[in-house]
Amino acid sequence: MLFTEMGLSQKILMGIEALGYEVCTPIQEQVIPELMKQENDLIGLAQTGTGKTAAYGLPLLEKIRLKDNYPQALILSPTRELCIQISKDMKSYSSFLYGLKVVSVYGGAPIEKQIGDLQKGAHIIVATPGRICDLIRRKRIDLIKISTLVLDEADEMLKMGFRDDLDAILEQTPVGKNTLLFSATMSSEIMSITKRYMKNPIEITIGEKNAGADNVNHIFHMVHVKDRYNTLKRIADFYPDIYGIVFCRTRKETKDVAAMLMKDGYNAEALHGDLSQSQRDYVMGKFREKNLKILVATDVAARGLDVNNLTHIINYNLPDDIEVYNHRTGRTGRAGKYGLSVSIINMKERGRISQIEKFIHKKIEHKPIPGGEEICKKQLFNMVEKMQNSKIAEEQIEPYMPKVYNILEDLSKEEIIKRFVSLEFNRFLEYYKNAPDLNVKDTGRSRDNFRKGEKQKSRSMSRILFNIGKGKNITKRDVINLIIEIQGASNVEIGQIEIYKRATAVDVDSKLAKLIIKELNLKTYKGIKIEAAENYEYTGNDFRNRNKGFRKKRR
Repeated sequence: MLFTEMGLSQKILMGIEALGYEVCTPIQEQVIPELMKQENDLIGLAQTGTGKTAAYGLPLLEKIRLKDNYPQALILSPTRELCIQISKDMKSYSSFLYGLKVVSVYGGAPIEKQIGDLQKGAHIIVATPGRICDLIRRKRIDLIKISTLVLDEADEMLKMGFRDDLDAILEQTPVGKNTLLFSATMSSEIMSITKRYMKNPIEITIGEKNAGADNVNHIFHMVHVKDRYNTLKRIADFYPDIYGIVFCRTRKETKDVAAMLMKDGYNAEALHGDLSQSQRDYVMGKFREKNLKILVATDVAARGLDVNNLTHIINYNLPDDIEVYNHRTGRTGRAGKYGLSVSIINMKERGRISQIEKFIHKKIEHKPIPGGEEICKKQLFNMVEKMQNSKIAEEQIEPYMPKVYNILEDLSKEEIIKRFVSLEFNRFLEYYKNAPDLNVKDTGRSRDNFRKGEKQKSRSMSRILFNIGKGKNITKRDVINLIIEIQGASNVEIGQIEIYKRATAVDVDSKLAKLIIKELNLKTYKGIKIEAAENYEYTGNDFRNRNKGFRKKRR
């Protein structure tokens, strides 16, 4: 359907026409008419990049009363970047609604300036939860007249730990407001919010719930852990026009991988939590302008990034949370374009691929790692195609051409082409000469494919237990971070993780088990001193000592 068929006012239509928008995306086609005709609460489930901002933004603009100079709508988003992007979009849609005020408030920027902007008046506030809570505590914002509340990327907000902030904000808004929730996935936490704060919401789902984007193909390469980085380089070389994000597990790994790529001549940089806001903005500016082709990032650092036309998402490590995989891949394959998600896994992670396939309702195809000959062919023909399609700057080069012709007059056309190709191509030929096969045979299942109640059989792994469990809200991600932050254990193999009420069990490489136990026993978690032990089984809910609640494994 066309936007002109949505019942939107002429001034709104002029704004979106100036942006070049004519045809609605599927979520816009379903959401806009619902919000235009009534004021029901609404849940919109769709992948990132499907046009959700316009879906809720255009009807919201129709309902703003310009003469009332106070906040009438609040849009919450998980990150500074997304907050800024939504604010820009809303201003663009309303470019012909003279007098409309959109104010964005977020962390990492001077709060006093944002307070000043709010005091001048705002019809729509776009905000991150943390900054809104700060303004509420300072009594610098009044949400009592809010008529529409939008929770954008709600699942991401919850993953980032904003549940308490959301509760605090929602309690400050009027009971009769209209609540709109948009999310890529429907988790149990999202369900709890909808039950507590929404009234008989209409639910609109584009595609299957939790399903991956239709325009994204999914493949995986299976390698030994030691070959992971060389596999990444082959992927980058096999796709000469790559413009994508490489997702790593930790800040350290992100820094290391980016540093190695840059050292090896790739156009890459890192995005992680240790960067200042100005450094982060600089890196993201280069990436958005495509002056940077590969961004190496952690999931936390990449949250809320809104970058168009990404060709690839590369999972240097699979995420522990399957929903995170969906968010990663949702960053490519947007606006009708196709994208590719590539996962680099080892044999121990094979079972995770099957779990992800069930969640996203898509097949993840096992593909062999490109060999040296394939890569050289791809690079050669890509180079020739670029040469063929390059524009000739006649006026600029004309003064130099007589001398060029004179230098090359003894060479035939064929010789010139061969020498040009050799000049540009020798690096790849040399690097991939006698390149080894990095592939590991796919047996179709994980070597550590645990079913419920099944114990690990691998002799190379040891089970460590420690006294932090669900009572302290520890997650699998937290467990992994505790271990890989240990000096000397950053590349440790981690197997099954089981979190009990008051304890956690994790399988690690036997060779590093004693080091990990020693270092864990020096750590605290949320004020609790960690007690770790090896080869104990969990039998109860207590870990005050190793004789109560645990028993030594029988050999």
